[in-house]
Amino acid sequence: QADEEFQILANSWRYSSAFTNRIFFAMVDFDEGSDVFQMLNMNSAPTFINFPAKGKPKRGDTYELQVRGFSAEQIARWIADRTDVNIRVIRPPNYAGPLMLGLLLAIIGGLVYLRRSNMEFLFNKTGWAFAALCFVLAMTSGQMWNHIRGPPYAHKNPHTGHVNYIHGSSQAQFVAETHIVLLFNGGVTLGMVLLCEAATSDMDIGKRKIMCVAGIGLVVLFFSWMLSIFRSKYHGYPYSFLMS
Repeated sequence: QADEEFQILANSWRYSSAFTNRIFFAMVDFDEGSDVFQMLNMNSAPTFINFPAKGKPKRGDTYELQVRGFSAEQIARWIADRTDVNIRVIRPPNYAGPLMLGLLLAIIGGLVYLRRSNMEFLFNKTGWAFAALCFVLAMTSGQMWNHIRGPPYAHKNPHTGHVNYIHGSSQAQFVAETHIVLLFNGGVTLGMVLLCEAATSDMDIGKRKIMCVAGIGLVVLFFSWMLSIFRSKYHGYPYSFLMS
């Protein structure tokens, strides 16, 4: 994930009209260049270091990754502080957002056109409640964080080919992780709705029992999965709910 932001920053400088040879970007892989890490007394990655033109790197030449984050814009500001070279970050275009917005507007426009003779559906409480619930689920799952930070959808280990959909740190997340959390929150919400309906509806007792059991099952299952994700990100968290 940090590599992607580093490449965006390096390419922004490489193809900039203000490009000079005052700054060079280089990357050393931990597995392939362990001798370099050993020479610099480093035992973790990723790490960003500014090597000044004269003398050895000072304390401020090591980027505070956990404090600042690793977005290209934040690293660019740090570079400007160390070198007085300002880099304008240019990200590759992402058309997913405008396409989804256009599709949503098209669907809404189509529904309004088809129901133009009867607009009573605009006053449907269930419809508005469902729309509000979808918005809440999207926001609580971390969609705004994705919009601000622009993380990758998932991470594929280049050596093993294994794909991680859940980020191992509590300081970051993948887009796929957001979708998983949204699904789990939706499952818990659906279970609570079924429990409320089982307690307040006028259906026969048999159907209400089925709804109650289904609601409890959904809440237990999806909340347990949610806690397992929480434990994988917050290492040492002592509590679990059925599953670990």
